[in-house]
Amino acid sequence: MGVNKERMLAGDWYVPDDEELAADTRRRTELCAAFNAEPPAEERRRILAELLGSLGADVGIRPPFRCDFGYHITIGDRTFVNFGAVFLDAAPITLGADVQIGPNVQLLTPTHELDPARRRAGWERALPVTIGDNVWLGGGVIVCPGVTIGPDTVVGAGSVVTRDLPAGVLAVGNPARVVRELG
Repeated sequence: MGVNKERMLAGDWYVPDDEELAADTRRRTELCAAFNAEPPAEERRRILAELLGSLGADVGIRPPFRCDFGYHITIGDRTFVNFGAVFLDAAPITLGADVQIGPNVQLLTPTHELDPARRRAGWERALPVTIGDNVWLGGGVIVCPGVTIGPDTVVGAGSVVTRDLPAGVLAVGNPARVVRELG
């Protein structure tokens, strides 16, 4: 394993301009293109099983679907991902069981250097995103690097989640804030 890939997987700063990561990107590009061509359901399932790190039973993902690598994504049973999802998985993205993902949701693990010279040189790092069981993310939600959303939480459409959210709440806004407990 190359140094940049090791650093990426460890959550350290790395430069993604690396032949090993480029090969992983080519693999992802081919698999996403095949999936997004909307083959029959059995073929879509086979492609997702090859693309993703783990795919639960009865998972539904509607194309188009985009990701960075695919193999850092774990999706639990009975989870549904609507059209236009973007999962940037330079770090692990974990979705629990029975999660509902609205259209055009973005789950983002990469973050970039604030120092201008290091940013210009291409330094980035990635922090995991974790979505608990039975979470609902409304259309257009953006989940930022390093965020965990607790089970049974609902995030309103268009919200930007910049911090962890506890279990069983409704959160809305930019940045998303808890407006009430659920249940």
